[in-house]
Amino acid sequence: MPIDESAGNFGTETDGSSSSEYCKFCYQDGEFTDPHQTVDGMVASSVDFMTANLGFGAAEATELSNNVIRRLKRWQ
Repeated sequence: MPIDESAGNFGTETDGSSSSEYCKFCYQDGEFTDPHQTVDGMVASSVDFMTANLGFGAAEATELSNNVIRRLKRWQ
């Protein structure tokens, strides 16, 4: 998910400050909301969400999810 301050979708650190790296759906209070989720699982859930709720085609959602999610610091 693109992180946008105006949309209020930043995750939060333990001190309540905003995380510049992760969204609120993945990261809250300094911890990942699903610490056991794999990169492949996150890509799959992102593709499902984007196609069901945001009007993306499967190929476009897959490409975007792979390009963004696999580059997150969490998976390095």
